[in-house]
Amino acid sequence: MVSRRIEEKQTAGQALIAGWHRWLDAERAHLPLWLPVALAAGIALWFVLPWAPWRQAAACAAAALAIGFLLAGLRPLAWMALLLLAGLGVAELRVALNHHPVLAGRVFATVTARVESAEPLAFGDQRLVLVPAAGHSLPGGTQRLRMRLRGDQPQIAAGAIITARALLSPPSGMAVPGGYDLAGRAWFDGIGGTGVALGQVAIVAAPAPGPSLWLAGVRSRLQVLITSRMPGEAGAVAAAFVTGWQGAIPPATAQAMRDAGLAHLLSISGLHIAVVVGSVALMMRWLLGLWPWLVLRVPVPTLALAAGALAGLAYTLLAGAQVPTVRAVIAACIVVVGMMLGRQALSLRLLAAAAFAILVVRPEALLGASFQMSFAAVIGIVALYESRLGKWLTAVREDEPWWQWLARAAASLLASGLVAELALSGIGLYHFGRSGLYGIAANLIAIPYTSFVVMPALMLAMLAEVLGLGWLWPLAGWAMQQLIALADLTASLPGAVITSAAIPGPAFVLGAAGGLWLALWRSRARWWGLAPLAGAVLVGWAAAVPDVLISSDGRHLALRLSDGRLAHSRERVGDFLIDNWAEAVGSDPASAVWLGTLPLARCSAESCVADVERDGRRWRVLATTGRSLIPRDRFAPACAAADIVVSDRRLPDWCRPRWLKLDAAALAQTGAVAIWLDVQHVATAADATGDRPWQPH
Repeated sequence: MVSRRIEEKQTAGQALIAGWHRWLDAERAHLPLWLPVALAAGIALWFVLPWAPWRQAAACAAAALAIGFLLAGLRPLAWMALLLLAGLGVAELRVALNHHPVLAGRVFATVTARVESAEPLAFGDQRLVLVPAAGHSLPGGTQRLRMRLRGDQPQIAAGAIITARALLSPPSGMAVPGGYDLAGRAWFDGIGGTGVALGQVAIVAAPAPGPSLWLAGVRSRLQVLITSRMPGEAGAVAAAFVTGWQGAIPPATAQAMRDAGLAHLLSISGLHIAVVVGSVALMMRWLLGLWPWLVLRVPVPTLALAAGALAGLAYTLLAGAQVPTVRAVIAACIVVVGMMLGRQALSLRLLAAAAFAILVVRPEALLGASFQMSFAAVIGIVALYESRLGKWLTAVREDEPWWQWLARAAASLLASGLVAELALSGIGLYHFGRSGLYGIAANLIAIPYTSFVVMPALMLAMLAEVLGLGWLWPLAGWAMQQLIALADLTASLPGAVITSAAIPGPAFVLGAAGGLWLALWRSRARWWGLAPLAGAVLVGWAAAVPDVLISSDGRHLALRLSDGRLAHSRERVGDFLIDNWAEAVGSDPASAVWLGTLPLARCSAESCVADVERDGRRWRVLATTGRSLIPRDRFAPACAAADIVVSDRRLPDWCRPRWLKLDAAALAQTGAVAIWLDVQHVATAADATGDRPWQPH
């Protein structure tokens, strides 16, 4: 009896292994697509695990898995484990090579530095990136500083040497534990401190000629040229199309573009590169075709494609070589080479190669919404057209009536928009807490309109400017204004935007895994990807929302009200903090109120006391809001009666609340804090950041 059971188990195991090998044989052509996914998983694991011992343990586990799979004869899984280990190593190496000093705290300093780049912002402000000038150093030994100039300052050009009195501080960390880490982004950009100029900035020396600053100077001059020829929001958006700088776009316009699902048009990526490469290639093919001697001796199509690729590379350098642009130009160059060799122009393997190249060089790009959105949309669309449905939609049929061809083309556009919107909506909710519902319809109009009207009009206007003909700028401005009008109309429709509280990381991981499983496989097993997608929805829906949010300096506190609104302890709160906290709890930033206007709180010039009920229990929160000291005979009883005390100063030992005391000393160690009252859970930014070199606490 026992031997029979053993034989049955062996037979079942052999059948399982045989089924595994049959499935691998059927999917063999798609196995390489998972190599960059494994590399990305290793990179993500490095950023998710906050402490070095955890990351070392993960590396050891990946190495052990690789050896185990190899000994078991499961080579595909062994390669996946090796690339997982490589992802951990790539991230660690990138951090080690990028190490640089960061300011330890706030400092007033007179800075004499050279301007590496100067980006205009909305309302006349400017954002400068400063590097040490000859004979001078930056505060704290930093290599780069980012400084904002307010209002009526002289126009600063890249390469100039300036002197300014400034208030500098380390780059801000997470506004919400587990949220967007500004300090990490600044650290990978080489920024050791940020600040604002106090008073007037003096230009010590004009930009010196040199190849290192020539390109930055060209970007600055183009920005000024476009915004002067096309004033207002149209010029700011047009300048973003050319230089990649989005800071000058009015906040209302940028928000409308995001809510309409058109924000991807502001980031120079695949659409822009495709228009430039395709336009230049077609123009060069037409021009070269006019020379019979050359046509008979040289492959003109190849030359035209090479010229288009060079134009795309030049456009990428001009736009600052951001991640979406680099990804797009790599893909475009691979497409051009494939067309020269007579291969398929666009495929998932091409995208896998582009992703692999970017992640090896800049692994931190994986965390950005730009990288995720651009690849998710393109992967979804390419997977659609490699499927049976996509092949049916794009198949060439002889003697097909024109109306059937038109119907299939319309269905193809609709399917592409639907797939792209489904791929982007989850990422948008995860990063921004909101996603547009009408993005499909808006993109069906905006993408062809941008490709065939806006971009050509802008290119013709710039070409006419070189020839001394400025009359095309109003036409380009009108075309751009219609695109903005489409965004405004879409964003103003009823129910145009859905909002969500912060989606937990596990839900995002499940959604990404399910989407990739659906897109990269071709057998029936691909439909297993629906299970993790459903799990992502359930985990995101069931996630608890914090009840109390506290800023890293203790100056600001917000309570989540029963109707979802946020109530702040101070009347004046910065837009950045309001937006980030509203995204964390899924509320509208415009609905935020001051605690002093609510019956549950008692606020004065010195402090705010609020009583909050959760699950039948009353919690009392006390926050100091003034600069003057509160006498001990008043403050000590208030501390003892409070469950949580928050202050931007160091509180004495005799202030003893019932549960938490989060004063300047404690918050210097924890950073921003989120509290769930019903389960008495406290999350801190320091725990989420761990021992990263950009950790400011």
